[in-house]
Amino acid sequence: MYRLAAAIAFSMALAPGAAPAQKSGKGSGYEQLNLFGEAFERIRQGAVEPVTEGKLIGAAIAGMLSGLDARSAYISEATLRASPTSANDDAATLGLVLTIRSGKLQVISPKDGSPGARAGIRPGDVILAIDKEPVYDRTLGEAEQRLRSQAGGEVQLTLRHGSEKPIDLTLKHEPYKLQTVVGRIEAENIGYLRIAGFDSGTQAALAAAVQGLRQKIGSKLIGLILDLRNNPGGDFGTAVAVADAFIDKGDIVVVEGRKPTSVKRISATPGDLANGLPLVALVNRGTAREAELVAGALQDNRRAVLLGSKTFGESSIESLIPLPGNGAIRLTTARFVTPTGRQIQGKGLEPDLAVVPLKLEKLAQGDRHHEVDLRGALKNTDPIAPGSGPPASVLSGATVTSAVSEAPSVTTSNIGSVGDEQLSEAVDVLRGLSLVSGRAVQ
Repeated sequence: MYRLAAAIAFSMALAPGAAPAQKSGKGSGYEQLNLFGEAFERIRQGAVEPVTEGKLIGAAIAGMLSGLDARSAYISEATLRASPTSANDDAATLGLVLTIRSGKLQVISPKDGSPGARAGIRPGDVILAIDKEPVYDRTLGEAEQRLRSQAGGEVQLTLRHGSEKPIDLTLKHEPYKLQTVVGRIEAENIGYLRIAGFDSGTQAALAAAVQGLRQKIGSKLIGLILDLRNNPGGDFGTAVAVADAFIDKGDIVVVEGRKPTSVKRISATPGDLANGLPLVALVNRGTAREAELVAGALQDNRRAVLLGSKTFGESSIESLIPLPGNGAIRLTTARFVTPTGRQIQGKGLEPDLAVVPLKLEKLAQGDRHHEVDLRGALKNTDPIAPGSGPPASVLSGATVTSAVSEAPSVTTSNIGSVGDEQLSEAVDVLRGLSLVSGRAVQ
């Protein structure tokens, strides 16, 4: 019964507003824990198939966490040991960032250069089966574990794009390296920066890319396009640094914990990597989590025009809490909002300029999902205050259209291509901003 006692103590520690339990009273801590203990014993003694105490307690912990939100989960010791480390992460996965919506396994976004991206998987795709085994109602951790394999291994996915018929794809686990920043010259005098994620090398790579563009274009450089589409996020601190690189002063993000007193404001440091040049940031519903942090900071500080479609809408911050010898728990412990207090969780960010490629407008309306749709999504109860929407413009004279709240997303392979209509529109907008700011368009 030592394990049972440990489980009860653990349950008390996790209970919201955990405090010394009362000895009496309906709904008191002791009463609820007595119920847990009774259920535990009845299951252990009466189940038709013998079940170990360890398995029951693991299931109980997993159940507690799965009932909180879409991201919180229990990670068993075996799963934790099998999880990819920072050194082998890219080789061990297909590069798909996933979530659960109504029991369905869905893709937030594939990572650039990954097997998933090369196969044409895009944000919003629903994975129906892995190696012909249905995944309906699987937990996120179970699904992610099923997709892991050694380099060279193959996995068959049955998935659906929107309302299209399901298709089978066979993907091979091949080593790849996520290049989080890629820079190039666009339209002769515009710098294009593809920011695909946030890791330990992103900040240095961004600075090097901007320096390289300046060396190539020189004084003719009129502005930068930051492409955050199909960016599922990454390291929180790195995302803050990326936003800080283009914001000279003001707040970058506000982190809100459980208690009102735990609010933390993170401010920008002096300096602007673009030296005041106009910015356009491309976003879509594959722009999630830390990528939304960057987009929100740029928008609220009126540092960039957001162009594209509504972002995913997830701003939760998880902590991995070890349980020595018994795995770990992944628990949502905070969430962030934009500098002006706009909520991202369950809402997403509306672009200043809504641009949907014509070929994508024909896709079925069923190809939609955001954080608010997820099982156990963190509720956003804040009222919508008048005038609390995104800024109308960044520079005086900039034309802004009303945003389309839902739009299908491009595949990663089409981002930055010759036929990228959103990128073409961004070039035109940047030229207009350059004229407004008094910079000559070459």
